[in-house]
Amino acid sequence: MKAGRNRVLGPAGAGLAAFALALSACAGPDESGREILTGAGATFAMPLITVWASEYEAEGGGRVNYNSIGSGGGIRAHIDHTVDFAATEAPLSVEQFGRAPGTLTLPFTIGTVTMAYNVPGIEELRLTGEVLAEIYLERITRWNDPALQELNPGVDLPDRTIVVVHRSDGSGTTYVFTDYLNKVSGDWSDRVGFGTAVSWPTGIGGNGNEGVAGAIGNNPYSLGYIELSYVSSLGLPTAFIRNRAGIYVQPTLQGGTAAAAAVDALPDGHESWHEVSFTDAPGDDSYPISSFSYFLVHEDLGRLGSRGRAEALVNWLAWTLGEGQVFNNTVSNAAIPESVQALNFRTLDRITFDGEPLRSR
Repeated sequence: MKAGRNRVLGPAGAGLAAFALALSACAGPDESGREILTGAGATFAMPLITVWASEYEAEGGGRVNYNSIGSGGGIRAHIDHTVDFAATEAPLSVEQFGRAPGTLTLPFTIGTVTMAYNVPGIEELRLTGEVLAEIYLERITRWNDPALQELNPGVDLPDRTIVVVHRSDGSGTTYVFTDYLNKVSGDWSDRVGFGTAVSWPTGIGGNGNEGVAGAIGNNPYSLGYIELSYVSSLGLPTAFIRNRAGIYVQPTLQGGTAAAAAVDALPDGHESWHEVSFTDAPGDDSYPISSFSYFLVHEDLGRLGSRGRAEALVNWLAWTLGEGQVFNNTVSNAAIPESVQALNFRTLDRITFDGEPLRSR
């Protein structure tokens, strides 16, 4: 079935249910009286949130537990009110936004999705979105296909089957990758579409960015999409991707920031973000498979049960969106621009506890 922008994100199943039960058991203050906050969602964002949580606790800000269950699971947990905050690369669809009234969307980093590969002897590889779509549609199946050879003149591509790797869980990384393919390939748009989960025509699945990275590393002649920070930690080679300007660019923080700069205007935090996308962005320096990562939080935090817990959540979000941005580059995530920071802090000013503001307006 074709996926689209309003596609309902699939739940994480039994794992998500077990996670929700665990959260209900551990919610509340620690032995020192500080609140323990709980979040869940994108594996894309896990390295950054892990660094943030460690630094935040070291500075006396309290403990934050984050479970990387995928963007689809994080959105489900947000809608079901089983976490304090969620993280996702896929903004809520129109349908999901209707199921979670009062949702605030807070972009907290710019990430890039790489095409990592494991082809012995190949140190540099060039790809286009159109060719990637053909590979994932199972129309290009061998590394020495003429279409690949044309993009890589002088490279001795092997006569071996391409082992295609994709995500098996509901994933924001999948959302970004398929959103890109949906823009550059009419055949992909007609046959598959985009979303956090799609019906893959071919390939083997991996759970989380970690699972896809592992599948690529363990399977010679493989190709798959993973977030840049996982590539950096595992040392996998990544392809140059031809952008809309016709320039082959590597996945870099600067390329993601250049792509984000192409966005003319952003919604306010309390509005729907379902149309925000800067894959296949214009510009010579733009890396074409780039996206925001978002925090999702409810505008009124009365469901958290205590004003102290609500204040702890707002303090954590404010720290990550401001002071914490200095740590983004340590895990290959770009800091958000000052204009987006200002937008986020206006959004934080909307948060209330049982109707009472938690920050000065």
